[in-house]
Amino acid sequence: MGKLAIISDLHADINHFEETELNLLLETLQEKKITRLHFAGDSANKIEQTLTINEYFRKHGLDTTFNLGNHEMGSIAGEEMIEHYPDSHFLNFRYLPLNDSTVLLGLNGWYDYQFSELQDQEKIASMKRLYWYDRIITRSGDDPTVNQRILQQLDSVLQNLEKAQYRVILATHFVPQKQFIVRLEGQYQIWNQLNAFLGSASLGELLNRYNNISDVVFGHTHRRFDEQLIQGTRYHCRPLGYYYEWRLTRDFVLNNQLVEEYNPMKLRGVLRKHQEAFQAYKSEHLKQEFQQAMTVIAY
Repeated sequence: MGKLAIISDLHADINHFEETELNLLLETLQEKKITRLHFAGDSANKIEQTLTINEYFRKHGLDTTFNLGNHEMGSIAGEEMIEHYPDSHFLNFRYLPLNDSTVLLGLNGWYDYQFSELQDQEKIASMKRLYWYDRIITRSGDDPTVNQRILQQLDSVLQNLEKAQYRVILATHFVPQKQFIVRLEGQYQIWNQLNAFLGSASLGELLNRYNNISDVVFGHTHRRFDEQLIQGTRYHCRPLGYYYEWRLTRDFVLNNQLVEEYNPMKLRGVLRKHQEAFQAYKSEHLKQEFQQAMTVIAY
């Protein structure tokens, strides 16, 4: 019996993680008796740092694999490299046997615009060029076309795994089910349009067809949700996200009455003003944040 931990949205560069923080994460994993680790995208903005992070955990005796998120994709040139990055620990359309009956299947994923309030695909694409990080990523086709090509390849892999009667744990980056999409009101309603880039409803429809997928783990949304059972599959979304979005950060600013209205996007200046106190609080509570931001599955 082993334990798989899957972590998404580590964002080690934005979160200013050095060896101290990585060692704390390793300690957390060891305390949970984790035997295998997988990073489900956005470990860092640069693929080189993602590889370094993976190697850190392998050097300390923990078998570690990864798939890409949109942040790593921004530092990789070309569709072939994005989908078939030349690293033996990279899982995309590739699966890793965990035991005689269970495999870990990795998938980068993409989006099909269906989670947006907008219907006009050209207007959605225009918003991406104006507002979204992914405008720096070059893919071979428009987004819905890329997504459809990914689903065709994934379907072929899933058919083979179903025939072999494997239990599948799928790790991907983007959101596959509408239950994990949040609709906002008031001044933040624009995010309902930008939900176009959070994931793929058509991926969820494909996954619903396979009864041997026991678990799907993903992130990207930077919101954590309780586990949900959808058509017999358990869905897990517990991304770590940016430091100013963490629960420990919320507790720090609210407990110290540093803001009148809590808004994660406006906390960076507040945290800079109280940097020393925040660092001390973070050191005390970061392990708990790590525990809340990982999915552990027995195999």
